[in-house]
Amino acid sequence: MKNIVLFLFIILFVNCKFSEKENLNKVLKKVSSPTLHIEEASRLASLPIHCINVEYPNKLNQTIGGNEDLKSPKELHPAFYGCFDWHSSVHGHWSLVSLLKQFPDLKEASEIKQKLLKNISKENIEKEVAYFFEKYNKSYERTYGWAWLLKLAEELHTWDNETARQLEKNLQPLTDLMVQKYADFLPKLKYPIRVGEHTNTAFGLTFAWDYANTVGDNKLRNLIEKRAKEFYLKDQGCPLSWEPSGYDFLSPCLQEAAIMKRVLMKSEFKNWFENFLPQLKDENFKFPVGEVSDRTDGKLVHLDGVNFSRAWALNRIIKDMPEYNYLKNIANQHINYSLPNVVGDSYEGGHWLGSFAIYALNSIDND
Repeated sequence: MKNIVLFLFIILFVNCKFSEKENLNKVLKKVSSPTLHIEEASRLASLPIHCINVEYPNKLNQTIGGNEDLKSPKELHPAFYGCFDWHSSVHGHWSLVSLLKQFPDLKEASEIKQKLLKNISKENIEKEVAYFFEKYNKSYERTYGWAWLLKLAEELHTWDNETARQLEKNLQPLTDLMVQKYADFLPKLKYPIRVGEHTNTAFGLTFAWDYANTVGDNKLRNLIEKRAKEFYLKDQGCPLSWEPSGYDFLSPCLQEAAIMKRVLMKSEFKNWFENFLPQLKDENFKFPVGEVSDRTDGKLVHLDGVNFSRAWALNRIIKDMPEYNYLKNIANQHINYSLPNVVGDSYEGGHWLGSFAIYALNSIDND
């Protein structure tokens, strides 16, 4: 009998040690979580500081209706003419607001406020609004630029600061126009756009929903919820293995899951998500980062963007779902791969990737 007891004790001891080692290995495999501290914030702030007033090179994405439309970027877009294109300028301004809101003691704080107040002036925004009413510009920046404009408005709204109140007031006519554009366009969109670039419908809905939810615009929020469900509720088995495409800076699958996490009740989302991306239930799920072969190529560098946007989508998806906490490692891996390359790199990525990095870092829950 004593031998049996001793044998059982040895087995129990060995199993405990094995479990201990297994748990230790899991801890050791944990990927370090990147942190947005004041030094990193200052580093990232340098990107929009240096590009929001850089007029050239510039990609206007403009339809020319006649000689009268042949104007300089600054004439056409006195608020958002820098950073290569309109939407990058908008989210460059968002970056500065986000960083200053989080780190009011940034050494660049005074310069940032001056630039924001100069660009987002009442007069400049009036001209930006007028541009959208010209014959060929009604769908300009649909919906990527619209989404970032609302993200900028949301960031200003939640910044408790005198400068923010002035900027929010100045921006309001353009904010209202973007809200109206969503209201006019979404009922007419019969099918969602599922690409990994600017026109992705889920991305546009996500940022617009965030704005509506923050400012209490129930009409816009309800419209987005209705359309998201109509577009995506029946989707199953998203082909994640097809991602990324060569120029993606968004994950079609994860962006869709990110909007559904917002519009569905928690229990509804869990059921939907299990059918939509069942492979993510595996704790050993692997999701390789998007590898960039040439960061001087404006399209190939998009893959740094896909790493940041995958991370922010994953962090939102798994929030309040502890059974998926192991996916935080994947989000961190994606940020850690691309973050060191954002500052000091070529203009092809520098004019926009900083915003993606900041938004990804903001998505991290360090609790």
